[in-house]
Amino acid sequence: MGKDLQRTLLWVIFFTSCFLLWDNYQIYKGGESYFGQPTVEQKAETPNTVTGAANPTTSIVEAEKTVREPVTVKTDRTIVTFDLEGANMIGNTFLEYPRQPSWTDVGLAGLVLGNKVPENLGDMKLLTLNKDHTYVVESGLTGGEFPYHRTVFKLVSDKLDMGDADKLDVVFEAEQNGVTVKKTYQFKRDHYGVTLKTEVINNTDKTIEPKVYYQIERDDAKPEGDSTLYSTYTGPAFYSAEDKFQKVTFEDIADKDADFKKNANNGWVAMVQHHFVTAWVPTEGKERKNYVDQLSRNLFAVGSIVPMAAVAPGASATTEAVMYSGPQLQSHLEQVAPGLELVVDYGWLTFLAKPIYWILSQIHNLVGNWGWAIVLLTILVKLALYPISAAGYRSMARMKEVTPRMKALQDKYKDDKQRLNQAMMELYRTEKINPMGGCLPIFLQIPVFLALYWVLQGSVELRDAPFIFWIHDLATPDPWFVLPTLMAVTMFLQILLNPKPTDPVQARMMYIMPVVFSVMFFVFASGLVLYWLTNNILSIAQQWWINKTIAAERAKRLKN
Repeated sequence: MGKDLQRTLLWVIFFTSCFLLWDNYQIYKGGESYFGQPTVEQKAETPNTVTGAANPTTSIVEAEKTVREPVTVKTDRTIVTFDLEGANMIGNTFLEYPRQPSWTDVGLAGLVLGNKVPENLGDMKLLTLNKDHTYVVESGLTGGEFPYHRTVFKLVSDKLDMGDADKLDVVFEAEQNGVTVKKTYQFKRDHYGVTLKTEVINNTDKTIEPKVYYQIERDDAKPEGDSTLYSTYTGPAFYSAEDKFQKVTFEDIADKDADFKKNANNGWVAMVQHHFVTAWVPTEGKERKNYVDQLSRNLFAVGSIVPMAAVAPGASATTEAVMYSGPQLQSHLEQVAPGLELVVDYGWLTFLAKPIYWILSQIHNLVGNWGWAIVLLTILVKLALYPISAAGYRSMARMKEVTPRMKALQDKYKDDKQRLNQAMMELYRTEKINPMGGCLPIFLQIPVFLALYWVLQGSVELRDAPFIFWIHDLATPDPWFVLPTLMAVTMFLQILLNPKPTDPVQARMMYIMPVVFSVMFFVFASGLVLYWLTNNILSIAQQWWINKTIAAERAKRLKN
């Protein structure tokens, strides 16, 4: 009975894991979770779309919009494109992050499917404005007849290449109805964040009270290269000290069911996708009104409106905000704004994934290789769980030795289940066997495994991170499926070391499990498979040593 329960629990864990993965896949494909999703009643009126007072009914974006005389700026890390209409940032290319080929185009999958890696993949692009995809950041003034994000600006700066300098200022200027606006984008070396200074000069004879808005506009298309094998979040997010991190899906905006912190004096607004983020961070302590809007069927806007101080005739006022558009590097995000590192999506296991990532990163700082860091992390986890796992392996070793006696009891009491259970319990007490002992180490490993799954999936630091030989990216599947095959071999070895089920059906199922797991692991990140493979190897060594020790102890008792 003990072994039956053990095998049953293993299968429950396996099928539960498969169900959770399938549930995530359904959410990714646009379906609803099997666990349901609570409907949130909208608490306040969504702010009107920012459009400029000249024509309040004009939508933020016209579908036929074309770029006016693009301005290209080069820094040490990015190539940024501005549109003179609004002096908006409409493109950025990351020089340190090449575009990734699909895992089905490389290695064994590429050979079998006849696919090839496209030539000249180029560098990763985030902000984009073309007929197929819209993803831009905008800003302007509202509250009067002021320059806004559709006003045509002129370029003031001459220098557009950072070169060897530590910083670069790019200035745009526009005038409307006696109000001049200067936008100064300040780039710094080794930073993806940009500081935008907005200076308002009042050349009229009346006091004005402008408000500056910071906006991100994006369609609901999935990012290029986004995998269908796992679920990642793409959409808006808000953060405030009061309500913390809040996701607002495109579906919620379309249904006018978005719930988020609308009035605050801190925090940020962002557009999140796998491994990358764009965020506006207004100055801390300044009151702001957050908003969302659906501009067209598949186009959405999120942003913040920040009031400026009153500007008297002949006077000027300046306000600023930080705009971060780049990879989700946690060390960088923490410096930009409180809570911005939460855009790294670790799912519901964030509380466990964050410390695991921290330990992993500290090991990486020592060894300089994420693959070896995963191996060492596995060893640390194994050492931490050693007392518990050792007790479980001892129970399994003793159970293996008494398997013939258990089979004899089953034959003897095959028609009396109650008597059989009593005899089995007596055997467990006599031999000091815990029938649940072999399950506990697995139960303890499952949360670590799932947390590491999210770490490998969500951490851009592991993107394109090599290990050894054929493993060039620990965040994507093994191109030659070597690690999953080795993992299946180690699972078979574990089965040989463990007691065999007396039930022939369960015995066959145990031999099927390595095949099922190896197939499933073919599409998992190679770093995750490396963790499980290393864990299996350590478990085999531990089980072999305990089996040998217990066998020696029993031989010594029989001899005496």
